[in-house]
Amino acid sequence: MTKHKKEKFDGGGLVLFDSVPDAMQGEKALKKAGFQVKLVAPPPELRKGCDLALEINLVEQVAIERALEETESVYIVVMPIKPGTAPLLEIVKLTDFGAWIMAKVGNMKVTFEKASGLIVNTSGGGCPDIPYLHAQMIGKTVDESPRPKEIGFTLCALNAERALEECIAINKKGGM
Repeated sequence: MTKHKKEKFDGGGLVLFDSVPDAMQGEKALKKAGFQVKLVAPPPELRKGCDLALEINLVEQVAIERALEETESVYIVVMPIKPGTAPLLEIVKLTDFGAWIMAKVGNMKVTFEKASGLIVNTSGGGCPDIPYLHAQMIGKTVDESPRPKEIGFTLCALNAERALEECIAINKKGGM
């Protein structure tokens, strides 16, 4: 078993939100507008509402604030990550089990078979939509699977979405 961490995104800024749905809407709006953003778990001293934030390239702060306002995305603040602040918590962890790869995001896991791309397991979370997500995803390839954030409505669905995105990217390039 081999564990891999993703490369750190060096954005320099954070967008903080009150709620998970606000963070999801903000991420969607900014990606649609062409910004590179990354969902992260901010250190406890920076949390203002929910346990998610968007890491951004701070050079784009003004344009990002404008894009969030134009799409009526509700956010608390866009701020620089100050030196001495506890590090952002990487929410994506990858584990290679030989024939399978598991992507873990928060407490949600998606495991797929390398040879076929078939999703062999989903696990984690305690949200009410998890059994439905599991039933919809299991036995499908990572490319055929429905997108969890389009059929779910919780933080667990968002984390399953991120895990599935990782699986899709790994499957496309033929491995980690």
